[in-house]
Formats: sequence, structure tokens, C-alpha cells
Amino acid sequence: MNTRFLVYTATAAAFLGLAGCASAPGESIYVPAGGSKAEAPEPPKASSKEDKPRVWRKSEQPDVSEPAEPAPRSSSPSYRDAGDSLSPAAISLIRESDNLLAQGDAPAAIARLERAQRIAPRSAEVYFKLSEAYVASNQLGTAEQFTLKGLSLAGSDARLQRSGWLLLADIRRARGNVAGADQAEARASAL
Repeated sequence: MNTRFLVYTATAAAFLGLAGCASAPGESIYVPAGGSKAEAPEPPKASSKEDKPRVWRKSEQPDVSEPAEPAPRSSSPSYRDAGDSLSPAAISLIRESDNLLAQGDAPAAIARLERAQRIAPRSAEVYFKLSEAYVASNQLGTAEQFTLKGLSLAGSDARLQRSGWLLLADIRRARGNVAGADQAEARASAL
């Protein structure tokens, strides 16, 4: 009898457990009535675009731009018109390098001029002085490159451009580039 009681109790507990898993608490299980196929309601249809007025999003709106006002012109030239002016420290380093070049110490002069270049990186004069120091140390390729860089920074200063073109002509002639030297002299005489 005890075994029967245990089997009935276990069976009843299993049915109650399955019934509890079949639905969430408080919800009923949906069972279609009558066993016939229930027709699902039709999904809502989007209305055609012609029915509603078009709504423009901000990203789709045509650009309407107001005419830009011209930027106010400054009276000071940009760096393309003229290079940086030399600071007193850079001028002092250039004077030191001139003295060192006069004494024949080109490496020390180059070191001073590189310091001046860090102080005034857009000064054409510093690049021309560096070029002269490299000519003194017989590094003509480097001297030509520094001269070209100085010419790019000379801006509209005709005196500085003329001296740069003449320096470039000397360097090119020393390198054996006679045609390039003639072109540089022609550019200098045109100023």
C-alpha cells in the first residue's frame, strides 16, 4: 500500500509540475476555438507617399548658403610674403657663426646656425648663412638645398631673393652645373 501511495503521489506531482510550466503565472494558454484555422488579421499597410505631404529632413534640405563675408585683410604680410624676422638670440648666433667661419671653424659655425634655425625656422637669412657654412665645409649638395629652402622663404624681399639666387649660382658653378648657374644668375638679374 505504501508503494501505491507513493506512485500516485509522484504522478500527481508530475502533472502539477507540467501544468505549472505550461503557462506563466496569471496568463492563459491560447487554444484556437473549434479547431478551424483562424485567419490572422492583415498587417497594417503603409499609406502611399502621394497621400501625405513630403517631410524634409534637415539632412535632405537643399543648401541655402549666405554669401560669405570676405575675411578682413591684415596689414602684416603672411609668412609667404616675408619670412620670420630674426630674434636677438638668432642674430647673436649668426654673428658667432660669422666669427667662427672667419676663423675657419665651419663645423662650429654650422652648429651655431642650426641653433639659430631652431629659433627662427622660417628665416631665409638663417638658411643662406647655413648654406655659406656648408660651402665652407665643402658640402655643396647640402649648401644648394639650404639655399633653395631659403629662396622659398624669402617671400617678396627682392634684396634677399637676389642674394639667394647669386649664392645658388656660385654653388651650382662650383658643382659644375653651368647651365643651372646661368639660370640662377638670370633670376637674380631679373629682380
